[in-house]
Amino acid sequence: MVNIKRFFVQKGLLKTKIDEYLAKEFYRAGYAGVDVQKTPLGTRIIIYAERPAMIIGRRGATIRQLAQILEKRFGVENPQITVTGVEKPELSARIMAFRLVQALERGYHFRRAAFIALRRIMEAGALGAEIVISGKLTSERARYEKYRAGRIYKVGDQVNYMVERAVAYALLKPGVYGVEVRIVKPLRPLDEIRFITPQEQASEKEGSKV
Repeated sequence: MVNIKRFFVQKGLLKTKIDEYLAKEFYRAGYAGVDVQKTPLGTRIIIYAERPAMIIGRRGATIRQLAQILEKRFGVENPQITVTGVEKPELSARIMAFRLVQALERGYHFRRAAFIALRRIMEAGALGAEIVISGKLTSERARYEKYRAGRIYKVGDQVNYMVERAVAYALLKPGVYGVEVRIVKPLRPLDEIRFITPQEQASEKEGSKV
């Protein structure tokens, strides 16, 4: 029993270390996450990113170098790396957090960058979004500003499968800015209550008769 627990703990730690390394190295590629799967031939690593070509590199040079790093530094046995794109980058909290960091590093005003990101998240179909930017925003004293749209879930079972959260950091002249993004995925919550109008009820009855 102890060996089984140790196996899963070590597996989780390995994934966390790989995830942190990839997030640091490839945040400009829109890194979104990683899956680590043990196979009879070795270890299959699936990397999700907005711009896979930046991770693959010219003629696969970057991905070959990455395989060597994973094998030597992290002890991954025969890493087989697959890089896949993200269908809707605007619904990935990590991608949007990295986008905000890059916008701040390019000199965009933090409010403008936050409102643009918030609008794009909601236009992609999210039920809600929250962006928190902290640091020396307008003075020498650190503070934070919060921007919200739609519904935000922070408690309950729906948080586990509907809400995605990510944190990123931007190094600017005033200091380090922290960016936190929460996105509520376009899924149906358990506590959703919908009122049916008499017209809808009548049309449903007619449809059942047919």
